[in-house]
Amino acid sequence: MSLYDMNIEKAIKAIKKQNAKNVGLQFPEGLKTQGTNIARILEKETDANIIISGDPCFGACDVSDSKMEGLVDLIIHYAHTPLPIKYNVPVLFIESYSKVNIYKSLDEALELIKDYSKIVVATTTQHLNLLNEIKDYLEDNGKEIVLGSSKSTLKGQVLGCNFSSIKNLDAEAYLFLGSGNFHPLGIHLFTKSPVIVADPYSGEARDIGDFADRILRIRFARITKAKEAKKWGILISSKEGQYRFELAKEIKKTLTDEGMEAYLIMIDNITPDALLHYMDLDAFVVTACPRIAIDDSQMYKKPLITPQELEIVLNKREWENYQLDEILFHEKNKY
Repeated sequence: MSLYDMNIEKAIKAIKKQNAKNVGLQFPEGLKTQGTNIARILEKETDANIIISGDPCFGACDVSDSKMEGLVDLIIHYAHTPLPIKYNVPVLFIESYSKVNIYKSLDEALELIKDYSKIVVATTTQHLNLLNEIKDYLEDNGKEIVLGSSKSTLKGQVLGCNFSSIKNLDAEAYLFLGSGNFHPLGIHLFTKSPVIVADPYSGEARDIGDFADRILRIRFARITKAKEAKKWGILISSKEGQYRFELAKEIKKTLTDEGMEAYLIMIDNITPDALLHYMDLDAFVVTACPRIAIDDSQMYKKPLITPQELEIVLNKREWENYQLDEILFHEKNKY
């Protein structure tokens, strides 16, 4: 049984309503194992041909609409919520809400936030349906709960590239419900506040502080190495939701004004292998997904840094003002 609600009935209704003859299915990596089973059910219940996208999928910024344009009438995209960008093909987003029990991790988290009274709660798409339930549970345990929102995210939601919903909130600490470290890392770096992770999949809770310190040491080392660079590659993603060409041009001008060489390189999927062709360059600035430089940095042979980290390299930002890169979708060519 899947840990997620794949809401197949919603998909069937959408296919029939649009009379779609060819339908694309897209999943993030953790849900790709559901692909053939869902395709079998959809083909049985509708007259549509189902085409499963086998490419990596990193979010609603990475819908395969440009690749499937002209091939499908509808794309069913699982596990993300839509972004304020234009898709070339009609897209049905199905959130794939998690069915995992959250209470053991919340009980563990309560022990770690016992010294704080006012808490911001944030999570990812898979648990957004439980926000009010989480809020009630924590309030029943004596906490005052704040839920933030923004133009490009839902109430209480953080993305891997956008933390606008948790900024400038009046609270003593933050509680993130979900797995992984990147989202709570971003919350910590943007707010400079204590962040506790309640991981419902492990049933445990942890403070993100030690992990954040370790990541910052790694980033400091990458920035220090990048200060030696004279020849730069500026990486632009061709994915619509990660495409920031104007920012890339500004970075190139900044580097050339500093007397360095800089080259614009467009790549659909940025990987260590994709950069092996450019080993004549000393370092890279990535204007695509902010997670690329952070999550996979040790896999790259040359320093791979973010636009904000480049400012530190060029002495235009102090290390003490370090923050993660963000893609603000209402002005996605800027930062």
